[in-house]
Amino acid sequence: MINLDTIQQDIASLPPDAQQVILELVCVLKKSYFPNQQEIPESKTQDWSDFIGCIEAEPDLSRNYKTLLP
Repeated sequence: MINLDTIQQDIASLPPDAQQVILELVCVLKKSYFPNQQEIPESKTQDWSDFIGCIEAEPDLSRNYKTLLP
């Protein structure tokens, strides 16, 4: 029998990136087993937070992007 308390404790003990992998796996499984179930869209700010600090660029890139980027 599945012990949900133990599973929750095990997941809570993992680092955040591992917890994110588990969350993504659960989403894939839900789509597989319940294809007609609608997802609740997450906040758009969460999608963008993954990109913060992912590149280095000129400080004035937002103003001069046409001259700096090909």
